[in-house]
Formats: sequence, structure tokens, C-alpha cells
Amino acid sequence: MASDRGIAGSQTQTQTAGAPGRDVARGSVAPASLEASADCTLPVAERFVSVNGEGRAAGKLAAFIRFTGCNLACSYCDTMWANAPAAAECAERVSVADLVAWARETRVECITLTGGEPVLQPELPRLVRALLAEPGPLGRGLRVEIETNGAADLCELASLREECASLPGSLTFTVDWKLPASGMEDRMLRENFTLLDARDTVKFVCGGEGDLVRMLEVSRELGLPNRVPVYLSPVFGRLDPARIVDFMQDNNLTWATVQLQLHKIIWPGVEKGV
Repeated sequence: MASDRGIAGSQTQTQTAGAPGRDVARGSVAPASLEASADCTLPVAERFVSVNGEGRAAGKLAAFIRFTGCNLACSYCDTMWANAPAAAECAERVSVADLVAWARETRVECITLTGGEPVLQPELPRLVRALLAEPGPLGRGLRVEIETNGAADLCELASLREECASLPGSLTFTVDWKLPASGMEDRMLRENFTLLDARDTVKFVCGGEGDLVRMLEVSRELGLPNRVPVYLSPVFGRLDPARIVDFMQDNNLTWATVQLQLHKIIWPGVEKGV
């Protein structure tokens, strides 16, 4: 969700940073556990720096790591290219150590792990733990956000978040509930939504009037209001955002936030690197 326009044009931001396990900013050596992860690789479709296009950190600089592969095929998917078999074949295989070194070199505090579906990656917990251990550019840890589709089990990562509570960084989940227009609602794992709290976000992408009605039903069924922040976005070009606002007013949805995808406004028509 950002373009190859990152810091300084971001052309250098898509390159692997420094030697594995070495702190490029301070010249310090990474912990042995991170060095040991050098042989654990993940399939990366792209990595870049730009602004978060959506979610609670929208408009803030973030370092994005997009993984290949997804277990869903939503009708409105805007990153289908990253889910195709060809993307997996062409993916850059990057070690956990190198991804952490790259994130460190960007000097950005927010790290967004996206896809595809990042939770499908077996080595994701190892990467998350390593990122949470980083001091971050301001010495207050990294904000690690996992964007996930609601159909991949979050139990292990939710447990990891509690195990890593003493580390400098913070972990937040932005979880989609797929509505009828996506064609994927029957794949949602309700158990995921019981694991969320005020640190997280549930996102509903609405493609029409029926989706708005269903969003309200699901929000109430899952007990989301006043427990987990709820964000509502239109399927770009399919639902007028003003209709979402009208629906919020008509139903007094004071607990919901309407949001447009910034990257589609800033860089219209650009699919990769945004």
C-alpha cells in the first residue's frame, strides 16, 4: 500500500539492507537468535516505504513487507497479482535476519506485514518476535501491524503478542470481515475476532447496500462496538463513500470510522508498491 515513491524516491528501499543480523544504523551485532534465523526465509513479493493507505496508522510512514499467496479470492481484490502462482515463483526469498535489517535501515517506526495473506507464512511468528525486539528509530520499539483477511488462524500470533509484552515493540492486528460482495464471507473464522481488543482494528469493505446491513449485523453479533475499533471502507468505484456516512448517521454508528484508501487517491491506477 505505498508506491516506489518512498523516502528519497524509495528506489534504494526495495533493496536488501546490509549484512544479515547487523544493525546498519548503529553498527551493533544482532542477538544470536536473530543470527540463527538467517536460514529461515519468507517469500516476499515487494518491500517499500511510503504512507499507510488505511487503518489506524493511515497517513503515517510505514515500511511494508508484502508476502505472496492467499487463501481467499475476493471479487474486488486489488493485489491479485501477489496471490498468483507466478508471484510465488518469482518471489524474493528473504531471511528473517535480512528483513529485520532492512526494516531497521528504513528508520521507520511503523512496519506493516501484508499480502497476500501474511499469516499463512510459517516463519511469520519468528519475524514478528524479532521485529518486536528492535528498539526502533526513536528508542520506543516498532509498531508492527499485521493485515490479515479473517480466514487465517490468529491464535498463535495472539499468544505471541502476550508472550512478547515485555519487548519494546507493539503488535496490532487489522482484520477483515469479508462481506457478501467479496464472495468469501463463509470463510471467516469467528474465533479470530474473540482474540481482538482495543489495540486492533476490524475492517469491513462494503460493496453495496446489502454489505452495509450485514456489517451492522456482524458487528453486533461479534460484540465489536466499544470493544474493537471498527473501520468501514467502500469498494473503490462501487459504493459512494457518502452512502456509508448516511448509513452511519441513520443507525447512530458512533463507534465506527469511515475511511478511504489513501493510496488510491494519491496514486490512482498504481497497483504495485502502493
